[in-house]
Amino acid sequence: MWLGKFLDLEEDIEELRSKIKQEIFANITKSKLTPLEFTIVEVIFNSQALSGYDLMQALNKHFAGTWEAKSGTIYPILSKLEGSGFLKSKMVKSPIGPLRKLYTLTEAGEELLKLKVNKNYSEQLLLIENFIVELSSIFIKSHPEKDRKEVVEEVHESLNRSFERIKDNIPSTLKFKSKCSNCGSEIGRKVVYCPFCGIQLVQTEPTETDIPGNDE
Repeated sequence: MWLGKFLDLEEDIEELRSKIKQEIFANITKSKLTPLEFTIVEVIFNSQALSGYDLMQALNKHFAGTWEAKSGTIYPILSKLEGSGFLKSKMVKSPIGPLRKLYTLTEAGEELLKLKVNKNYSEQLLLIENFIVELSSIFIKSHPEKDRKEVVEEVHESLNRSFERIKDNIPSTLKFKSKCSNCGSEIGRKVVYCPFCGIQLVQTEPTETDIPGNDE
């Protein structure tokens, strides 16, 4: 949930240029991203590789019915992000259909995303907390006063369930990764076909790996 019209990446680009070889960022031609553009970069990063169709499905899940991704909106953004150096794409043969274009982050795009999130994680978390408090308060006050005590208890139970789902889902994306038996690529989500080479994946137990950060 990123607010504001644009996310300014100019300072982040300069900071990274001082740490990493400058040629990595030579193709970055866009220094500001809209909240939707940044969300697309986040979703692709967490999935490692996505087709335009799969991205739209992931975005619809992300926005939980509050907004619907349309091809007329998403594909031009993907083209713009690729042209400005944040994404790269390749055509992959699918065993059950025609060639698909898969999008992944460039090295520069990945480094910028990680730096931006690391610098703003606490503020974004507080923003979400404030939003939940405000939304819940309005929801409670929208009920008759005589019913509010019961509604407060329902809200607490609902939030507890949400927080438990959040805690359960975070480790599963960090500790376990499957590897494609054909190309060896690490796959961060459960899929039937490898998003990198298109081969049908055999059913194997996920391999436990170190939490990211320990092996960097």
